[in-house]
Amino acid sequence: MTQTPAISRRQFLHLSSFGLGGGLLSRDSPRSPKNNPLDSVKLALSWKAEAEYGGFYQALATGIYQNHGLEVTIRSVNPQTNNTQLLLGGAVEFNMGSSLNIFKAIEQNIPLVTVASMFQKNIQVLLTHPGVGNDSLADLKGKPIFISSGAQFTYWQVLKKNYGFTDNQIRPYNSNVTPFLVNENSAQQGVLTSEPYTIEQKGGFKPIVHLLADAGYNPYSFTITTTRNLVNNSPDLVHRFVDASIRGWYSYLDDPKPGNRLIKQDNPDMTDDLLDYSLKKLKEYDIVTSREAKTLGIGAMTDERWQAFFQSTVDLGMVDAGVDYHQAYTLKFVNKGVDYYQQSV
Repeated sequence: MTQTPAISRRQFLHLSSFGLGGGLLSRDSPRSPKNNPLDSVKLALSWKAEAEYGGFYQALATGIYQNHGLEVTIRSVNPQTNNTQLLLGGAVEFNMGSSLNIFKAIEQNIPLVTVASMFQKNIQVLLTHPGVGNDSLADLKGKPIFISSGAQFTYWQVLKKNYGFTDNQIRPYNSNVTPFLVNENSAQQGVLTSEPYTIEQKGGFKPIVHLLADAGYNPYSFTITTTRNLVNNSPDLVHRFVDASIRGWYSYLDDPKPGNRLIKQDNPDMTDDLLDYSLKKLKEYDIVTSREAKTLGIGAMTDERWQAFFQSTVDLGMVDAGVDYHQAYTLKFVNKGVDYYQQSV
């Protein structure tokens, strides 16, 4: 068994002392009864504050969390942050994950569990230049594709199987769009809500967007992850946090202004244009409310989809077939129906 590195006392104190650093928000609502103490909850994101986390910021900005008896702190992080250590060390109660990451955790006997999936479609994309014959993923066979090193162990395996891509097509991607811009016959990775916007701004054209969720790679993503200990010992707290977060997403999709104000406060580099663009793409591609979420509500998950994605990871050699994938998730906090989540809070 691979052991998770122990979190040192110094790291723990640093990570749990949110008041000492930037990239965090906590707010008490004037609607919260002062004589009724709120339960303190910390959420670690997987990146800087942006529209992809809009529902959480909306729930904070509009008092939804407080109305559910919660005082929530949101922490944005950098890619080097080990969110698993934050959870296991007790520095946060929840973080953002994905179904592939949780399978790997279970494979290593790390007691984490997914309690909701805020996105029904993964927002990973490949981008190509228009008008050069790369209008489909099949057209990219044999052509240079800029991807990150981590992608080689995730969606790249799916593309190799489904489209005959080979490793000699790989070119390193380091969040710099220039190599893609100067090579019209290349493709580049990105996320739906970000890189297409950057390319439009820097390249002066709209790239063709190939959503990998429609090409065979669609894990649950932007999931809420917590520890099995919290699920077992504090189910009411988990329940309230999931409910409030889902209602925050419905509110954000309806009127994002309150959440966006907090996002810009937490991330001063964020612009109104990018926030507007990102939310537009989330709606255009029905990232949050499609599939099971149309009837079961935002955050929905199903046994069938978990089983299907697990089998696909086993078939591609990503996860050991002996993993008990049922430990990776629970449905007890979601799937209550759209009407339940949209009722007044």
